[in-house]
Amino acid sequence: MDIVLKIPGDIVISLRKNKKWHFALAKINSLRFLLSLYKEVASKKKKNIIPICRNDELFIKIDEPNITRSILSTIMKNKSLDELAEHGNVEGIATSLDSNTRRGIKSDVEDLKRRKERFGANTYPAPPTKSLFHFVCESFKDATIFILMICAALSLAFGIKEDGIKEGWYDGGSIFVAVFLVISVSSISNFRQSKQFEKLAEISKNVSVEVVRNGRRQEISIFEVVVGDVVCLKIGDQVPADGLLIEGVSLEVDESSMTGESDHVRVDRDENPFLFSGTKVVDGYGTMLVACVGTSTAWGVMMGTIMSRDVDEQTPLQERLNKLTSSIGRVGLGVASLVLVVLLARYFTGSTTDEHGKKEFDGRRTKTDDVINAVVGIIAAAVTIVVVAIPEGLPLAVTLTLAYSMKRMMADQAMVRKLAACETMGSATTICTDKTGTLTMNQMKVTSFYLGVKLMERETIVPVVLELLHQGVGLNTAGTVCRCDELGGSFEFSGSPTEKAILSWGVLEMGMDVERLRRECTVLCVETFNSEKKASGVLLKNLENGDVHAHWKGGAEMIIAMCSHYHDAEGNLTILDDFQKMRFDETIRGMASNSLRCIAFACKQVINMKEIGGTIPQTGLALLGLAGLKDPCRLGVKEAVHDCRKAGVNVKMITGDNLFTAKAIAVECGILDCNNQELDDGSMVEGVEFRSYTEDERMAKVEKIRVMARSSPFDKLLMVQCLKRKGHVVAVTGDGTNDAPALKEADIGLSMGIQGTEVAKQSSDIVILDDNFATVTTVLKWGRCVYNNIQKFIQFQLTVNVAALVINLVAAVSSGEVPLTAVQLLWVNLIMDTLGALALATERPSEELMKKKPVGRSEPLITNVMWRNLMAQAMYQIAVLLTLEFRGGAILGINEKVNDTLIFNAFVLCQIFNEFNARKIEKKNVFEGILKNKLFVGIIGVTAVLQVVMVEFLNKFADTKRLNLWEWGMCIGIAAASWPIGFAVKFISVPERPLSSYIKLKNLKFM
Repeated sequence: MDIVLKIPGDIVISLRKNKKWHFALAKINSLRFLLSLYKEVASKKKKNIIPICRNDELFIKIDEPNITRSILSTIMKNKSLDELAEHGNVEGIATSLDSNTRRGIKSDVEDLKRRKERFGANTYPAPPTKSLFHFVCESFKDATIFILMICAALSLAFGIKEDGIKEGWYDGGSIFVAVFLVISVSSISNFRQSKQFEKLAEISKNVSVEVVRNGRRQEISIFEVVVGDVVCLKIGDQVPADGLLIEGVSLEVDESSMTGESDHVRVDRDENPFLFSGTKVVDGYGTMLVACVGTSTAWGVMMGTIMSRDVDEQTPLQERLNKLTSSIGRVGLGVASLVLVVLLARYFTGSTTDEHGKKEFDGRRTKTDDVINAVVGIIAAAVTIVVVAIPEGLPLAVTLTLAYSMKRMMADQAMVRKLAACETMGSATTICTDKTGTLTMNQMKVTSFYLGVKLMERETIVPVVLELLHQGVGLNTAGTVCRCDELGGSFEFSGSPTEKAILSWGVLEMGMDVERLRRECTVLCVETFNSEKKASGVLLKNLENGDVHAHWKGGAEMIIAMCSHYHDAEGNLTILDDFQKMRFDETIRGMASNSLRCIAFACKQVINMKEIGGTIPQTGLALLGLAGLKDPCRLGVKEAVHDCRKAGVNVKMITGDNLFTAKAIAVECGILDCNNQELDDGSMVEGVEFRSYTEDERMAKVEKIRVMARSSPFDKLLMVQCLKRKGHVVAVTGDGTNDAPALKEADIGLSMGIQGTEVAKQSSDIVILDDNFATVTTVLKWGRCVYNNIQKFIQFQLTVNVAALVINLVAAVSSGEVPLTAVQLLWVNLIMDTLGALALATERPSEELMKKKPVGRSEPLITNVMWRNLMAQAMYQIAVLLTLEFRGGAILGINEKVNDTLIFNAFVLCQIFNEFNARKIEKKNVFEGILKNKLFVGIIGVTAVLQVVMVEFLNKFADTKRLNLWEWGMCIGIAAASWPIGFAVKFISVPERPLSSYIKLKNLKFM
């Protein structure tokens, strides 16, 4: 590692011009000093030390680090200042790790590889993922599937015993194969969606971290952090690993994730320099030396003992569907039980006959094997009815549509962190959005500067004021300026967009030399910026003349309120009276009307340090000037706001800017209708006014407010709470640490992926990766699409449920037989559940979704329109198929076997054609955009082909008879009639009041 050595002042020899012997003497003395130091270090470290010289500073390189992973882990675990001091404190640890507290580590591949091998990678052991076998086993836990398997085994055994293995295996074997197909398809689907969720969860954990390597700040993945890295921390950041504070200003962290204590912990070099992975920075900023990563951190040790993951998260919609499934299942169980009793009664009373016309049960004359085989067949038929009746495809449909939507939303720059947000977003009635970076491009630039009330250029500013301005810009900042040799000597600016814009203006346009300022001035005290005071301050001492100045920077109104004087255009210090304040207000309004953010700079010379008591004075300041920052609106944001309003969603802008800037931006974005909208009509309010309202006043006015200016995070939280009490489903955007309470309180928290702090992201449900409001609109559209896709599938599946149950029940009661065998019903179940879910749950959002009103919290899943559609189709299918069941043979002149096949074929084709009807719940044209959904077309095609195979080629397996072209044409004609029926029924109007509201039953609320 490299040790920087500063040669003491007492051995520095003044070199005089033209006297070479002076230079030689200095060289000899320096070498003697270095040799003695070399021997001392070598004896202590017992290492091979190689002196090297770099960038005019002396480094000493040690071949291998002399500190181990366990030593670092012990220091951090014990929080031992004594052990830390034994190793030379932070600087000593950095030296031992071949790092530099200023320049960081080298970033070459070999060095990074060596560090990962020696100290580990910054990753944690993942819990074991669920395999495909796990989902197969889960399928076998289904009681109905288990009973079917038993029935299939008994049927197989008796069939082989009765007819031999060549012919006797068909009945039982067919059920086995059908059950296997159902289990295989559902297990593979669940397995794939599980992998998809895990992949998205892994992406959500990938946090960007700012580190210093080779003297340059750069962003890397949290997984790429290594021991020895110098990490830059600011408010809202997550600490990426365990480490030691190098330097910091007012640094406080939230260790509640580690300790459970809500109190914030102050971190400083002297008493508590320890920072731990997983904690959050809540105030201040600083740099940290990484000491432990991955499993060596305190968080890693905790993770090692918790090897579970919340992959069984249930969304509200899934919970409602589970209730719906269980209720439909109970109805199906009742029907199946009735069918079972009827069939058993008819069999044992001798009412049923075999294919030769003989009684199937004739008392003692009937063989025991025949009785058991018949009973097993009856039980299998009844159980299969339960299988068909239970819509287990509903949870699968939710999983599929959520997984598909999450994947597509990721491509549309929205990362879903919580599944429930996908559904809830579709019900959003109000969106409370930030301005900067969301409605605007977050590309700020200083376009004007006023000294006094006069627009100024750099050349016209007097030197004294310019120097003070340089200090206020270059040293009162959380950003940094770096000149990069790799980039041809150009400047790199880091920090928030506002900080970068001001620093860029100061360096490139105002001639500010940051390095000179840092050499000439020392920082005595710092007040970091936060959303409450909307200002930052610094106390500086000039090392050359000893002058001490307090500098403040922030929102113009806040800074001017702290001032008693101002510098005019000639640099004269003038009293700031009421008349001048009014002129400044006019200047600020003029800048705001041009959509400029106004930032003020002020300072004060401190004569007596004892009077201020170590704090930064906040009164009696002298205004240095006003800077106007332009942040243009994003392209397409006005159209996005218009789309939201057209969809019945109110958009409210909550910003820290002043009222006039907020108004100009709101008009430009379309949030306010026109620029002539008065400020006193209730559509605009300042945060301080809103929080001063009484509870009743707030509740009366909150819905009318469209813009809140000069707001604090508390004001945003207050607005969210009021809107929720008014019954709104609220979505909130936020990027700062102080936005976390509002993000958590909202129904849907939307954090910003670029400018959002890690605390904000962890508190949110969805991360907007491009910080763009248009993406928020896209999320709204996808949320509605999820809900709509589920409704489509419910309508489709309930049609099959109703038709299958009624047909089997009526046939069983009247004739003692069910027209559909166990294998045929399982095939229908496969089409209905898995393939149907795949086809209907992957529809992309359409434009008409944004023309509807939001779905309310308590609105039923099955609307009156859906009841109308599904009952029309179900009644048609029941009427036609029961006619075929009882009169088909006589009408068509076909035998019973062909008639049963005709019923089975027509029933399946009805479901295939009805899938088209289910695509559009309300629109009459069900074919619109069908070619865009290739998956839907593919599944329809595959289902149709498999049905042909079932009927024409798998006669033994499916218990079918081959049909001729006329019979196929008739089946297709019966099924195709569902299209005109679906078209015609949509002309029938239905009441808006839900049917469930007429029936006062608690267990129907989920519907």
